[in-house]
Order: sequence, then structure tokens, then C-alpha cells
Amino acid sequence: MMENEVLASRILIIDDQPANLRLLEDMFIGEGLTHVVGTTDARTALDLFNAFDPDLIVLDLMMPDLDGYAVLERLKRRGDPYDFRPVLVITADATAEAKRRSLALGAKDFLTKPFDTLEAMLRVWNLLETRVLYKRLQALAPKEDLAPQSYRSRAS
Repeated sequence: MMENEVLASRILIIDDQPANLRLLEDMFIGEGLTHVVGTTDARTALDLFNAFDPDLIVLDLMMPDLDGYAVLERLKRRGDPYDFRPVLVITADATAEAKRRSLALGAKDFLTKPFDTLEAMLRVWNLLETRVLYKRLQALAPKEDLAPQSYRSRAS
């Protein structure tokens, strides 16, 4: 059951390099994840997010016009504090600062290019499983019950 739910997940890829986009799309489709949309223009990321409603976002950091950090900030601002929408950053920037900044802005995982495809797929699968479990929990409980205690305290 879980496998079918994971395979039905929607993945949004944002990377300015068409070759990287194709590589990721082919990798996901080869694993049975067929609901994949990609863009090389980060400026369209929020519109695509709203239209496609992805379960996972795979995001490059170093892009022209709008870098991955700005995309993370925009996703965070649009934010539903009760939503769990994982972002996997895949970038050539292997610095500790890039990792920390990405994670602080809401990314849930971080890989550096070039990456091992098996490791990448394991990370993607783990993030999608967590998203599936979150959606199951969401279906069972009202939004207020899913909020951390700190959110409920502020609302009172």
C-alpha cells in the first residue's frame, strides 16, 4: 500500500541546467515515479507549486535570476505552518554554509553534485514516505491537532 502511494507522488524539479533536469526526470521515471514536472526557470517555481501541488520539491541552489535560497524563502512565506512539504536540495555547493542555510530555510535534505543515484533515490524515497505518512495523519486529524504545541499556545 505504502509503495503505491509513494509511486503516485508528485515531484517538482527546479534546476537551471536542462541536462540536470533530464537526468533527474529519467532517474525518477526509471524508479516508477512518473508524476514529475521540471522547470529551468526558478521564477516559475511558485506558480508551478500552486498548480501542480507537489509532494516533493528537488531544488538546485545556484541559478540565475532567482537562486534556490530565494525559492526556499518564497515557499516558506506562502506557508501553511501545518503542512509538511519536503524540499531536497541538490547542488554543487558543498560548503557547510550552503547546507546550514538551506536547512534553516526549510530544506529537509541536502545532496551535493555529483551525487550517487542510489543514495539520491533512497533519500527521495524516505522523504516521500514521510510525506505519505503525513498525508495519512492529516486525513485522520483536524489541522489544529497536527500543529505543534507551540502553535496551539500562540493561537489561544
